[in-house]
Amino acid sequence: MSKRLHYSIRMRAAKDSVHISGAEGIYEKNDVLDTVQKYTGRAYAHDKGRADEIHLTIEELKETPRRISSLPLCTLNTRNSEAAGKAAFKILSSIGITERAIDEAFKSLTIGITMRGAMLMDIEGVRLEPDLLRGVRVTRMGITKKADAILSKHLAKLGLNNDTVKEALILASKVHKYPMVLGELCISDDPNYTTGYIASRAFGYIRLLHIKKRGLPYGGRAFFITGGEVKELIKYLQTTPVLIDNIKPCEGALSLKEILARKSHRKSHSRK
Repeated sequence: MSKRLHYSIRMRAAKDSVHISGAEGIYEKNDVLDTVQKYTGRAYAHDKGRADEIHLTIEELKETPRRISSLPLCTLNTRNSEAAGKAAFKILSSIGITERAIDEAFKSLTIGITMRGAMLMDIEGVRLEPDLLRGVRVTRMGITKKADAILSKHLAKLGLNNDTVKEALILASKVHKYPMVLGELCISDDPNYTTGYIASRAFGYIRLLHIKKRGLPYGGRAFFITGGEVKELIKYLQTTPVLIDNIKPCEGALSLKEILARKSHRKSHSRK
């Protein structure tokens, strides 16, 4: 029986040398052409404008992708950026990330400089990635067709069945499979997308509404890490192929109190 081939397809698009769009996934051979067409279409029809430069990378994977579960998903209905920030502070600090680190992450993501990759920050707020201007890109992740169909069904019930939510959940699920990553803060650089998220193994993937005001073109990701070897983490984020093949629960709106209660509930169950 021959091994099934998988391909990593990555698209990056720019307008006037400024990054405006990106997409990627892991696909089987028969899906490569359709995916290239889909990604190219996205580059030509982005809110930030029509791309005048598109880079496509199609790479046959030599390593069999690891199969993992998605993070559980829910939404916290925060009213404005101030409320979203306070909620992020409470949730992230409850898992051991210092307020200084969270504050530094927010400042770095809101000063108007959008990096191509994510920041790596220790729980005290010290940046650890080799290139502070570029950050670290997370690549080579995707979802199986069966899991994608299940995820689409769950998200459709919540009115969230779109590429933005799916791709962010897939990325976060890969990132938080690595033990060194304690938590994450994400703010989209799309000026018309004002929902951000925080993620962790303790709480899952939590959407934060109105994390920024509409029209602001900044954003990015910060991964809060602890212990271990940074080089090995970067190698995993950039090169290890991962496929989501199991979908954890996707829920609607929860209160901050309900979310915080889940951490203690999970701890009590883990002791049994």
